[in-house]
Amino acid sequence: MAESDWDTVTVLRKKGPSAAQAKSKQDAILAAQRRGEDVETSKKWAAGQNKQHFITKNTAKLDRETEELHHDRVPLEVGKVIQQGRQSKGMTQKDLATKINEKPQVIADYESGRAIPNNQVMGKIERAIGLKLRGKDIGKPLETGPKGK
Repeated sequence: MAESDWDTVTVLRKKGPSAAQAKSKQDAILAAQRRGEDVETSKKWAAGQNKQHFITKNTAKLDRETEELHHDRVPLEVGKVIQQGRQSKGMTQKDLATKINEKPQVIADYESGRAIPNNQVMGKIERAIGLKLRGKDIGKPLETGPKGK
């Protein structure tokens, strides 16, 4: 027992700075900036946010839509087919959106032709209303055959 030292403490895990300590660090940085000292800071990209996607140059160009460079939109013909199919089933836009797990605004955008087509959403709408929305025979009943494995 002579080897045990009661004054020695072993830290297994070190916690980060408390809120007060972090605040004092911020205050110190701000004070240094006010005095005109050089302060080097680096911001982590998307730190603390749930950003999984990043914008490429082409996406940024498309976002600034011009005449020769623009997003394709859902044709009005498809929007009318969605609207007619939904109404024939007696559903509102909200009912259809709930059925396919999307927001009602998504259905409104597709019906008005403002939406950028997404094959997953189009497939869900097709199955919900039972009409084809893609390909040559738009508006024809959807063929429900056995799924191949």
